[in-house]
Amino acid sequence: RTSSNNIVLSDGDGNPRIIADGNTGAVTMPAQPAFQAIPASTQANIAINSVVVVAFGTERFDIGGNYSGNSFTAPVTGKYQFNVNLYLDNIDTAAAYYELRFLTSNRTYYHIIVPKFTSDLAYFTLSVSTLADMDASDTAYVALIQSDGTAQTDISVSSFFSGYLVA
Repeated sequence: RTSSNNIVLSDGDGNPRIIADGNTGAVTMPAQPAFQAIPASTQANIAINSVVVVAFGTERFDIGGNYSGNSFTAPVTGKYQFNVNLYLDNIDTAAAYYELRFLTSNRTYYHIIVPKFTSDLAYFTLSVSTLADMDASDTAYVALIQSDGTAQTDISVSSFFSGYLVA
């Protein structure tokens, strides 16, 4: 159907699924799965030598309701773009390494640093972006490992985890 210069494809209940804007040519899909989550509070003094699941407890948006707890569950099989940015405070130079892990049911993606700086850092960011293959009901979440050193590093509320269905 058309609506004011727009072409709208709707489901059987009249809910718009694809909208082509007749003025700009932009195409949107209002039901396309997408989310962004941030920490509800700082994760202080993360444990060393263990896998620490990052608590992204506040949803900025969640189209489709597929983000829950600290993980995203794929509603359909497809390719999903994910972006993770961890803003860390109090980086310990005595740590052997910090490893950001982005885990899906099919694969784990890594970003690792060896913090051999001249002194502890006040802050540092670790990021991972990937186009991941997921099957329906597969999950994705974020974890951090600090090997050795002192349990002084914090995961800041300035961190984020986002994703959306691409194809």
